[in-house]
Amino acid sequence: MAHGVAESDKAYIQAHPGANIIPYTYLGAKHMVTGYDHLLFLFGVIFFLYRLKDIWSYVTLFALGHSTTLIAGVMFNIHANPFIIDAIIGLSVVYKALDNLGAFPTLLGFQPNQKAAVLIFGFFHGFGLATKLQDLIASRDGLFANLVSFNVGVEMGQVIALSIILIAMTFWRRSNSFARSAVAANAILMSAGFILTGYQIAGFFTEQTV
Repeated sequence: MAHGVAESDKAYIQAHPGANIIPYTYLGAKHMVTGYDHLLFLFGVIFFLYRLKDIWSYVTLFALGHSTTLIAGVMFNIHANPFIIDAIIGLSVVYKALDNLGAFPTLLGFQPNQKAAVLIFGFFHGFGLATKLQDLIASRDGLFANLVSFNVGVEMGQVIALSIILIAMTFWRRSNSFARSAVAANAILMSAGFILTGYQIAGFFTEQTV
């Protein structure tokens, strides 16, 4: 559902084959702004990042991973079960919450490379979207231009969403409640990730029995 495409948007795209730069750019931006799985992950990624340099570094890695598998998945028609991919995306939210809580040195005995993890999960986020676009695109005419346009829209939407999150986070960090509620916030984030993962796993098994 986080990667869902409105029926009106789907009908328009399928009725207008060929290059549609503006519509695909709009769809990409709309997807990112309304894609709560992406937003939850990004929220977790920047939760304890205070310098714009660090935020830019991590978000760039996420965008690189997201863009690579989005374009490659659709261009080369690489298929995977969308429930499995989206379950992994849910786990990416769980991972980031656990990372923010400092759980991995205790659970694993070491701290995973945080930048590598963001890049790897970015691959899954992009591939999750690719599985949906494969069902949306009826014609490969103008496919590359449409994919690039969609990806540009995704990045535009990411900047908009991230700006809103950063403004809210800045005010929150200046309040006395931030230090007290940081653990609770990441516990809620982790719970949301488990709910997303459970929903997708249930969908996978339901699909197998139909």
